[in-house]
Amino acid sequence: MESTPLAIELSGVNRSFGPVRAVVDLDLAVPVGQIVALLGPNGAGKSTTNEMILGLVEPESGTVRVGGRSAAAAVRDGGVGAMLQGGALLDNATTLDTLRLMRGLHRHPMALDEVIERSGCQEFLRTKTHRLSGGQAQRLRFAMALLPDPQLLILDEPTVAMDVELRRRFWASMREFAADGRTVLFATHYLEEADEVADRIVLMARGAVVADGTPSTVKASVAGRLVSFRSASLRTDQLHGLPGVVAVERSGQQVKLHSNRSDDLIRHLLLDTDAYEIEATTPGLTDAFLALISDADKEHAA
Repeated sequence: MESTPLAIELSGVNRSFGPVRAVVDLDLAVPVGQIVALLGPNGAGKSTTNEMILGLVEPESGTVRVGGRSAAAAVRDGGVGAMLQGGALLDNATTLDTLRLMRGLHRHPMALDEVIERSGCQEFLRTKTHRLSGGQAQRLRFAMALLPDPQLLILDEPTVAMDVELRRRFWASMREFAADGRTVLFATHYLEEADEVADRIVLMARGAVVADGTPSTVKASVAGRLVSFRSASLRTDQLHGLPGVVAVERSGQQVKLHSNRSDDLIRHLLLDTDAYEIEATTPGLTDAFLALISDADKEHAA
């Protein structure tokens, strides 16, 4: 059976900045046509990984291939488009002027009308960039990422400053983009977007991948581990010592515990504490994110 070609292939990649190991022995293979969410806390290595895929940073060891070639070659040939959070826009230029100028820099650009339609920039083409709202500026950055007609699109916090309706329209456009056989890799702190949109989630912590799979697979990896209850007397330091607890969330008397021994935990709460309103639930993506990151931190500290 013929294998699906890879849009991104990282093998044994390492990158440090001084004493900080930003990316550690990273292996990542992304088939063509996937929408992949790259998640992780600040400092997890997401930005460095994206920068290596874009050819902006060279790995110290290992290989980075984009569309079967070097990252620099893929970017140079227009195979990669990037939307970076807070990327600078041309001063004193309209949206349309900006798109026309930037389009001329690419070898085989996407048709301007298609770029405008996909990005939703129609209503502010005559507006100068310094007068754009935050959401409009993000849509212009998205439009510029589409200009080279890329096969791979890298997005960093793409829906920051967008309202709910704009986010919905943006991700509908992303699905259409990927449906053409293109690939999307995006980083976001909006975990509900990743859960809803991504075909696959790659969760990084301390420069390494700690979870990789469909949203349902990642959530199922910590299924049955979220126990919530109320307590007037249990202190936070005591909570960390309860059976199987790997992460604690607390707001006043309301407590959420991530535990890999949920049955033992519930038994202990019922018999040996003043806990009440005890409930065990299947974690959502946010819950799984917190538990997996906590596991990684504990493993690193051990």
